Amino acid sequence: MEVQETRVQTDRVLTIPNILSMARLVGVPVFLWLILWPEFGGPKSDGWALLVLMLSGISDYLDGKLARRWNQISSLGRLLDPAADRLYILSTLVGLTWREILPIWLTAVLLARELVLLVMVGILRRHGYPPPQVNFLGKAATFNLMYAFPLLLLSDGSGWLPSLAAIFGWAFAGWGTTLYWWAGVLYVVQVRRLVRADAMAD
Repeated sequence: MEVQETRVQTDRVLTIPNILSMARLVGVPVFLWLILWPEFGGPKSDGWALLVLMLSGISDYLDGKLARRWNQISSLGRLLDPAADRLYILSTLVGLTWREILPIWLTAVLLARELVLLVMVGILRRHGYPPPQVNFLGKAATFNLMYAFPLLLLSDGSGWLPSLAAIFGWAFAGWGTTLYWWAGVLYVVQVRRLVRADAMAD
C-alpha cells in the first residue's frame, strides 16, 4: 500500500534533505572504489567502505525525516532518494559479488527485481504516469539490505566476529530479498490496475 504524503511539495533544489541525498550519491563511487581496491593490488579498505555505508544509512534516514519535519519535501528529493538507494544496492552487489562474498545467484535475483521495475516504469511512462513512489515495504526492504551488506562485508575474515556477522548478515539478506520482491510484485499489481483502468476508460 502506498504511503500517502499530505505535505506540500516544494520546487527548491538546495534544501538540507536534497544536499544529504546528493552527498549519498557522491559516496557511491567512493564506496565502490574502496571495496574493489584490494582486487587491483591496493590495500584492504573494508573499514572505510563500512564507514561510507553507515553514513549512507544515516543520511538516508535523516533526509526523509528532515524533509517531513521542515516541510522540505521536493520533486527532486523524490527522485534523488530512491536513485541513491538503488545505486548503493547496485554498487554493493557489484563489489561483494566481485569479491566473491555474495553468490552470483543472489545478485541475479536482486538484479532481476530491478529489471522488472524498469519495465514497469517504462509501461507507466507510455501511459503518461510518473514512476511509482517508494512505499513502506520497499523502504523496509532497502533498510534490511543496507544492514545485510555491511555485515556480509564484515564476515570476510576469520574469528568469532566475522562468523557472527555472517549469521546476522545472511538473515538480513534473506528478509531484505523477500521484502524487495514483495514490494516489486505490489508495483506490478499497481501498474496493472492503472493500465487496465486506462483501457476501460478508452
